[in-house]
Amino acid sequence: MRIPKRLLLTAALGALAARHALTRPLDLRDRSVIITGGSRGLGLALAREFLARGARVTLGARTGSDLRSAQASLNAGERVHVVAGDVTVAADAQRLIDEAVRVHGRLDVLVNNAGIIQLGPMANMTEADVRQVLELNALAPLRLVEAARPHLRDGGRVLIVASLGGRVAIPHLGPYSVSKFAAVGLGQALRAELALEGIGVTTVMPGLMRTGSPLNAPVKGQHRREYALFATLASLPVLALDAQVAAGRIVNALVRNRAEVMVGGPAWLLGTAHALAPQLTADVMALTARLLPGPGRSDAARVGRDLETAFTQANPMKRSAEERFHQRGAHGNGEERGSS
Repeated sequence: MRIPKRLLLTAALGALAARHALTRPLDLRDRSVIITGGSRGLGLALAREFLARGARVTLGARTGSDLRSAQASLNAGERVHVVAGDVTVAADAQRLIDEAVRVHGRLDVLVNNAGIIQLGPMANMTEADVRQVLELNALAPLRLVEAARPHLRDGGRVLIVASLGGRVAIPHLGPYSVSKFAAVGLGQALRAELALEGIGVTTVMPGLMRTGSPLNAPVKGQHRREYALFATLASLPVLALDAQVAAGRIVNALVRNRAEVMVGGPAWLLGTAHALAPQLTADVMALTARLLPGPGRSDAARVGRDLETAFTQANPMKRSAEERFHQRGAHGNGEERGSS
């Protein structure tokens, strides 16, 4: 008797769903976790979440003073170790892995969170901007995974923090979206191949989050208008998800070994719309670009904190996020996980 193909497909999908439902979540108690970009923003929120679940964490970032401030705020004693270095430098990436293993005796989870977000129209972006963001947002995770691979075999996990911008290119986040598309592709490739070694890979794609990161982001174009718009959108309670809530959802995806997860309702809606109606979504993005500030007269970048006005400073939700996630005292150039 021939079995209809639709029935076979339904049975296969049912088996996959059952396997997912019955998969036991990873127990994070006493697990060793590395978080890059861990001194502020989403990285700091993720550190709090992992510690709350019993893990031991190693935070990596470029600035030692920011790391020490984050370590003190976490108040977790020997469960938190910090390593200053630049993950785009192979030697620093290897040292981060080696230090985590030396201090905590093992490595179970690698969280690729460090990143940079650049604001402004493509007309003011340069090839150097694209290369910079690709190096940190896409190539650094590849180096770190290769360095961590021997320690993660047989049950380890890799988390790649991508973005909604890695599914739908967002106007005035051009280089950033290019890098996040690359990060999503990297996550898919690694998940397929590292499964052979018992390593799970999860890629998460958050939308806007209230991390306070616009304060430290490089801005091009009509600087003050670009910054005021993005800083305001990234603080709105419905459009932007609270970073600590986002961290909880991201860690849930990791422990359940999900392949890809959109984080936040707006991100899910836009990602779904793009999958179902890519032409319509492209037209909406083109319309959105028409409504944004035009290009600036030069390609010079300025940091968000230098573009503050009475209007942006008066935003209480923005200021709250900046303080909660250590953006105000940071010595930053946008390097941490950005807001969208």
